[in-house]
Amino acid sequence: MKKQTIIVTGAASGIGKGIAKYFLDRGDNVVINSLTPSALESAYNEFGAGDNLAMFAGDVSKKQTGEELVKIALEKFGSVDVLVNNAGIFDSKPFLEVDEAYLDKFLTTNLKGTYFTTQSVIPQMLKQQDGVVINIGTPLVNHGLGGWPASAPVSSKGAIHALTIQLAAEFGKQNIRINTVAPGVIRTPMHGDKSDQSAGLHLVNRVGEVDDVAEMVYTVAKSSFITGAIINVDGGKGAGHNL
Repeated sequence: MKKQTIIVTGAASGIGKGIAKYFLDRGDNVVINSLTPSALESAYNEFGAGDNLAMFAGDVSKKQTGEELVKIALEKFGSVDVLVNNAGIFDSKPFLEVDEAYLDKFLTTNLKGTYFTTQSVIPQMLKQQDGVVINIGTPLVNHGLGGWPASAPVSSKGAIHALTIQLAAEFGKQNIRINTVAPGVIRTPMHGDKSDQSAGLHLVNRVGEVDDVAEMVYTVAKSSFITGAIINVDGGKGAGHNL
């Protein structure tokens, strides 16, 4: 299988870190990003700081961050084959309590971060006539939870799902594939030691592991015939609950 260069945003912890490791372990080149320099450097060293790894700390909602990630990938590895737009935030707040600042933080990190980082990689993918963008979404876009109000983050993720389909249409003829992987509850530091309390939200009656998501992201990255897809990796969460 062809060695690729992968950019992973939000790669200092959780799902993003697991995705980066999954590609590294299988011989690909990886450029990791995080907003927090110290956390990013820790992950970089944990991964072994090898020749097939590079890093850049920056805010993905700023287009210059994406441009710098592309520059580093090209200088060190010579191509940009896959972008994984993983950087994102999630939280719960009742709709009537959401103010402009609260809504903006999700639109900024989740939507603008995905939008502008993608905008940064597409020109290089057009030159290559090849590339894959994989966004991280959520099955909650199509499956609301009345007891866990999250209109602000779900709205931002819904925009990412819509963006996925539109960009797949715009760039399909240039052999650029755009997809979204939508995880259920995954055992990560974000959930602390409480993740298993959400087992019943999934038809398989367990939460997911980071490698469950990383495996699908890797599969989509290596495929030449998957585009415009929203792929739930959610233990059936989007289909129903085991409650």
